[in-house]
Amino acid sequence: MAIHDAAMNWREPVFDYCERQSAAFWAEPLNALSNAAFLVAAGAAFLLWRRRGGGDYPALALIVVTACVGLGSFIFHTVATRGAMLLDVIPIAIFIYAYFFLTLRRLFDLNALAATAITVAFGVFSYGVDEAINGLNGSAAYLPALGALTAFATLLSAPEADEALLLRKRAAARGLAMAAGVFLISLCLRTLDRAVCPAFPLGAHFLWHLLNACVLWLLLRNAILAAPRAS
Repeated sequence: MAIHDAAMNWREPVFDYCERQSAAFWAEPLNALSNAAFLVAAGAAFLLWRRRGGGDYPALALIVVTACVGLGSFIFHTVATRGAMLLDVIPIAIFIYAYFFLTLRRLFDLNALAATAITVAFGVFSYGVDEAINGLNGSAAYLPALGALTAFATLLSAPEADEALLLRKRAAARGLAMAAGVFLISLCLRTLDRAVCPAFPLGAHFLWHLLNACVLWLLLRNAILAAPRAS
């Protein structure tokens, strides 16, 4: 009986966004179609990856995950069930923690063990923040990611004796700072989605998709340009 109830819960419709007024497949057209922006971001990043030599497989993996973010979110905003939500949140989580790890390795030159330990600690902290902060329309889970981008950009802006390394890190810091700024705006729009429903029934969630696609493009570009060029 418990298994049957759990299965029923996975099929429970989700009405988290004001654009959705029914359980119909195409009840969130803007929220669904705006996910094409993630595919555009992944495609643009892939072209840059190819121009840089095509040997950076960690970056390629992140490009694939970005495409999965768009596809998973499209499925969620059409099927709109608790089960389909996993296809939305899992690729996002994979991107966040994989990018966090890669940044520690590529820009802070940490070894794999240290980068893994810090990434796990960041994951535990992020879970704690999500559990501790209520409200914000479910946006609290993304606050640690915003904090990490800001912290990385700040730390990479620190003085460096090696001029070549300084230029490389300053360029990465600018890219991360830009991504953090766009992410802050998109996070505000996600948080305000329900609040704007009376004035704008379509909501603001589709803007979260569009801006986050820009964020992922900026992050992918940063990671690709920070890698040694393939020979």
